[in-house]
Amino acid sequence: MALAMISLPGSALAASYDFVPAPQTDLNRIYRIDRVTGEVSSCQYGLQEGTIGVTLCFSPGEGAGAQQPGEYGLVASRHEREGGVFRVNYRTGEMSICYVFDERVVCTPQARPSSAASTLAPSAATPSVSSGSGASPQRP
Repeated sequence: MALAMISLPGSALAASYDFVPAPQTDLNRIYRIDRVTGEVSSCQYGLQEGTIGVTLCFSPGEGAGAQQPGEYGLVASRHEREGGVFRVNYRTGEMSICYVFDERVVCTPQARPSSAASTLAPSAATPSVSSGSGASPQRP
């Protein structure tokens, strides 16, 4: 019992991670995020002649390293050809896009919509859709 109590603080300090696959349907890549620091990395399966294959991992590059402590997570879009994921900070509402570039995971700077931008959004319509019609763009 005493041994279990001693190991508890060490496990409480261990980093907790979340994992999310890239939405791209023909890409076997998965992203990992440290929920406290927001650091993002990625791994995928790779073929290697004469073996069963290898795990290719991409370490954090520009913008993908540790951020201010927070409550981070990853969200994949539903865009089937998207190779990246969104890094979100659930405490601040900030988001960035993370993807593999030049053998490293890179992320855009954390951002959040301003209140001025969000008030303008409803009046901006998709060019092929008239404002307020509720219609989806149609193919000719």
